[in-house]
Amino acid sequence: MREFDAFLELLAMLATDFRMVGLLALLVMAAVSDLRTYRIPNWLTFGGMVFAVIYGTFAARTPLVGATQALGGLGTGLLIMLPFYALGIMGAGDVKLMAMVGAFLGPYQTLLAILFTCIAGGAAALIVAMHRRRLGHMLANVKDTVNGMAMSGIAGLRPNGTIDTRQSIGKLPYGICICVGTVAEVLAHQLGYV
Repeated sequence: MREFDAFLELLAMLATDFRMVGLLALLVMAAVSDLRTYRIPNWLTFGGMVFAVIYGTFAARTPLVGATQALGGLGTGLLIMLPFYALGIMGAGDVKLMAMVGAFLGPYQTLLAILFTCIAGGAAALIVAMHRRRLGHMLANVKDTVNGMAMSGIAGLRPNGTIDTRQSIGKLPYGICICVGTVAEVLAHQLGYV
């Protein structure tokens, strides 16, 4: 019964909170674009950031609190995902998309959305590897990466911070994972699970 009430609250929230409807629409557009072209357009991410910051600022009880939440979430999404871009693991569009998500959700929910996104990304990577019959290759890559990091830590060396892209099993449109992970986090938050 509690889940049904939470589901009705979710529907009511979607009907009255243009921010969540906007986030959902932008996430779906980003996922479709990433699937088709392996690119997420800047107009979508930057436009979404601007919308979220402005809406969050003026929809909150006080503009300062709203702006702080929106900018804090934007910074959280950007700072956590930026190292993955620096390592060559994900594209700049993915980082900007997660920063946009952060502007909508605020810092705490952004951390959870990133966690859910990583879970969705791991599941997607396994599915892609199995579909391409490269699961063993992917697991060997993970083992080599973990071993390299452990040995660098034990030896007191700084890891070189690069990934050999020739060892990759292929590209993954991570915008889809960000979409799925964020939607799952918003639903879990609405249902009171997180």
